[in-house]
Amino acid sequence: MTIDRRMVLRGLSRAAAAGLLGAALAAAEAGRSSRSRSARPVGPSRPSRGRDVAVAAARWSAARPDVVPRSAWHPDPAHHEKPSLSAPSVKAVFVHHTDSGNDYSPGDVPELIQSFYNDHIESRDWGDIGYNFLVDRTGVIYEGRAGGVDNAVIGAHTLGFNVGTVGIAAIGSYGGGEPVPDAMLESIARLCAWKLGMYGVDARGSTVLVSTNSGSRFARGTRHVFRVISGHRDGYCTRCPGDSLYARLPDLRARAYDLQDRSAPAGTLPSVVPPSFVRRALS
Repeated sequence: MTIDRRMVLRGLSRAAAAGLLGAALAAAEAGRSSRSRSARPVGPSRPSRGRDVAVAAARWSAARPDVVPRSAWHPDPAHHEKPSLSAPSVKAVFVHHTDSGNDYSPGDVPELIQSFYNDHIESRDWGDIGYNFLVDRTGVIYEGRAGGVDNAVIGAHTLGFNVGTVGIAAIGSYGGGEPVPDAMLESIARLCAWKLGMYGVDARGSTVLVSTNSGSRFARGTRHVFRVISGHRDGYCTRCPGDSLYARLPDLRARAYDLQDRSAPAGTLPSVVPPSFVRRALS
């Protein structure tokens, strides 16, 4: 299979980029050292962490879905009070619902998201909307928390487990008896497949997360195994994302897995153009 360069570059995680930079700097230093001393035999080297992540990202990559930019619902960036922080990688996704009712039209969505933002900064003092992404009932995906949709931005969506995870909110109420629209589920699956694939994560897998806050379901410092696509209730004492949506998580995992590209042979690093900062380090 031919791997599109742009897709591979988007799929490389920031951790992978850091590993490539480290390898590049090491190569440059080795080159300078070799010119000042005689060559000597060396044993086989262990593949770098960056290379391993890059291989995994290529193996589990998925197409980037269309995402409506933040400016569509929040045109004034001056209201953003706190700088966005990013984690080294994404290990899991937590699925939420906004519990805001389902009788809205697509044209209502920007105003709805702005109302969630207002609540999160004014009532909860989070400095920004807590969710990384929001999906409406027609399947339109919106950028949430500022910092860039391609980055591992740390949100405020699942107390104790915000670092290294993505919060995706289904706009609406999906308790018992409220069906989840197929278009919404498909878009959430595409978003999960893409974000997890960027970091080489199998959408059907599990991961260990460490609680950072005893207000969660688990005391601070507790290590717990989560499905990489979990519901808000798995990490916090809540009914979110509603019984109907929670019951569809197995379908969501299966669909996201189907969307991930597993055709790249394991252990094979695709040929890519290194980022510009790596090229500069080698020069």
